Order: sequence, then structure tokens, then C-alpha cells
Amino acid sequence: MALTVTVLGCSGSYAAPGNPCTGYLVRSDTTAVLLDCGPGTLGPLQEVIHLAELDSIVITHCHPDHWLELPMIRNVFIWFVPRSNVAVYGTAETRAMDQAITAMHNDRKDPLDWNVIGPASQFGIGDQQWSFALTDHPVETLATRVDSGGRSFAFSADTGPGWDFRSLGEGIDLALCEASHGRCHEGKGSPHLSARQAAQAAAIAGIERLVLTHLPPGCDRASQLAEASEAFAGEVDVARPGLALTV
Repeated sequence: MALTVTVLGCSGSYAAPGNPCTGYLVRSDTTAVLLDCGPGTLGPLQEVIHLAELDSIVITHCHPDHWLELPMIRNVFIWFVPRSNVAVYGTAETRAMDQAITAMHNDRKDPLDWNVIGPASQFGIGDQQWSFALTDHPVETLATRVDSGGRSFAFSADTGPGWDFRSLGEGIDLALCEASHGRCHEGKGSPHLSARQAAQAAAIAGIERLVLTHLPPGCDRASQLAEASEAFAGEVDVARPGLALTV
């Protein structure tokens, strides 16, 4: 199997009708990793993989639209699809929030094995190599890069314009980049990117293929695509639930 990324949900900040918050399934020959698990992503995840086959979970930051399905996943692994020692990688802030709302029965062991990570973290999950970079966001937020089988995928997570993909290294084949607003909102202090800024960041980094994501409900997909296409000469698309991308 080639390195693939399946969009489970990609609505920015809150769910849109028919589109959960952020979540992607990253698969390779031997490994399946859930990258972010925003509210509503557990249902679409089960459409593409059996939960017993999920190897690990990686969470980019503590804003709830990127991780709040994790307690539901824990419940599944305790009561319905019994699992143990499922590795979860995320920031210290995310772990603290998760633990604050976790109520374990005295005779039950948490099926999730938490690993706190930061911008310098690098590790392997099966045949995937994961690395990170700190983005421009109000909380500690980690952009991610995954390498497997000679191909590379990068995800911006949430970021403002003070970050670009070069912090993740060269040779990125596919990038998913947040594009939460249009050009008219640039320079107004938003901790997010416009579609044009996302495209510029991808172009500067020499990325081959760009997919815009994290568009909030009501955002005009066609306008975002047009703004990005003006600044990015390569292939550009807009994420949608169910979209399966081969890196």
C-alpha cells in the first residue's frame, strides 16, 4: 500500500453539516495512524478501518476541534473493542485536558498510552517516520511530517503567517494546509492562514501538491481555491470528507 491520507473531517473550528472537525487517517504498508480526532471523526473513521487495526493517534494541539473525540475512542477501547496500550502522541496541554475529563473505574486500566511530544520530537510508528515543527498559534501547536516508502506528507495543523513548511524540511510531496479565511482577513491578527498565504507557504517550500483544509462552515470553497491557485503553480485542491489522497 502506498502512503495515503483519508479525510475524515476538515471543518475549521466547528463542524459543518456533513463535515466533522479535523481528522485524518494516515496509512502505509503496515501502519494506520489517526492524525487529530476532532468531534465527529469517530464515525467516518469506522467507514475506512476497523478500530482494532488502528495503531496510534497523533494530536497536534489542545484546541477541542482537534482532539475532543479522544474520550469517545477511549470508551470504545474499554467497552466495545477492547484494546490496551494504544499509543497517543500529543502536547502536554492536550494530555492535561484529556486527563481532566477522564473518569476511569478503579478496576479499569486506561487503554490509551500517552506520550507527550514537542517540536523536536521524532519517532517511528510502524513503517512511518514522524517529525514536527512549532507553528504560529496561541497554544503549543505541532505541524507534522510523515515519511514512508520514499514519500512524504505534511500537515500544517493550525497556524498564523509566522510559520511555513520549510521548518519540516525539504522534499514534501503532499501538504494539507489550513486556509481558514480569505485574503480580506489578512493582517487582522487572525491566528490562521488565508488560502493565499497557505499557497505561498507551499510554493516557497517547493511542495508538489497542496490541499486546503480547515475551512469554517460557510466558507466559499471556490473562492479559496481560486485565491490559492493564483499563488501556487502546482496541483491544488480543497479537502472534503471522504477524500482519499495518495501521496
